[in-house]
Amino acid sequence: MSHAASPAVAPEGINAAAVTAWLAEHAAARPPLAFSLVEAGHSNMTFVVTGACGQRWVLRRPPLHDVLATAHDMGREHRAIAALHPVGFPVPRPLGLCSDPDLNGAPFYVMDYVDGLVLRDAEQARGALDVPTRRRLSRSLVEVLARLHAIDIDAVGLGDLGRREGYVARQLRRWLQQVEAAPAPERPDIRAVHDHLAARIPEQGTAGIVHGDYRLDNCIVGHDGSVRAVLDWELCTLGDVLADVAMLLIYWSEPGEGAQALDNAPTAVAGFWSRAEVLEAYEDASGRPVASIDFYLAWAAWRLACIFVGVQARYIAGAMGAKAPAEGIESFARRIDGLMERAAHHAARVP
Repeated sequence: MSHAASPAVAPEGINAAAVTAWLAEHAAARPPLAFSLVEAGHSNMTFVVTGACGQRWVLRRPPLHDVLATAHDMGREHRAIAALHPVGFPVPRPLGLCSDPDLNGAPFYVMDYVDGLVLRDAEQARGALDVPTRRRLSRSLVEVLARLHAIDIDAVGLGDLGRREGYVARQLRRWLQQVEAAPAPERPDIRAVHDHLAARIPEQGTAGIVHGDYRLDNCIVGHDGSVRAVLDWELCTLGDVLADVAMLLIYWSEPGEGAQALDNAPTAVAGFWSRAEVLEAYEDASGRPVASIDFYLAWAAWRLACIFVGVQARYIAGAMGAKAPAEGIESFARRIDGLMERAAHHAARVP
């Protein structure tokens, strides 16, 4: 008698029978398996898989109706963590990549489940960690990022993951093109900030691994304030690592701030470092100069606004599954406006 889970009870995006057979072969999973969609997240779909004996794994796959195909490369994500895990960088252990789209409707990969906290809002941060632990977590986030940027890309086999030079210029072109291609209202301010920054790109330093979306809620953290695993490598590439620093700072909200990139951001709770402390600590840990940070902050706010335009379009199209919250669409519109205000503010400081 088969013990495979019925496809009828699996979440949208999972062919339970096929994935169960694949996991039995590649992870020694014992059926029946239960699949649950992680509700948080606005791009690739993340599922927790639980086996008959209580083992847990994590499966990642693209959205159901992918409109920005280059942003959802499962092979790239899997390759990144497969290179970083053996050198001790905090990522989940990868278990395998299925590149056959016929098996589950799209390529996917599976990795170990890492136990810990994912702090997505202020209430979670306040309830889970005391003030001294929040400060320790601030330091850990910065030190892990500096550690990523210090990795020898050739030594870990990622030297051909992407072009090393011209990262910011390519990013400006890419996200402008994707905004203009998305079924969304026109935003002339996006074009204006793009043109201002494209004419003022600083000279890039030594190329390193760029995570592309490094922030607190893309990490699993321990109750001791340590980063246990860095997640969501879908935008990982090579290039100007100051882009990661700027993205972290754009996401990083301080207590009492109005407009935030993330609704109810966890870093707005007392105890987390200020953005100035984060920047100073990164400069100390990495040894990299950050004098041109206003350019990167303008670029990061602009880029995140572009990403949110695409995410908003996918929500409207139903690409995140039938249960994607429609009320989130208005939130994205507010955040896009706030981010473009920040982008214009920092861009005006770039001579």
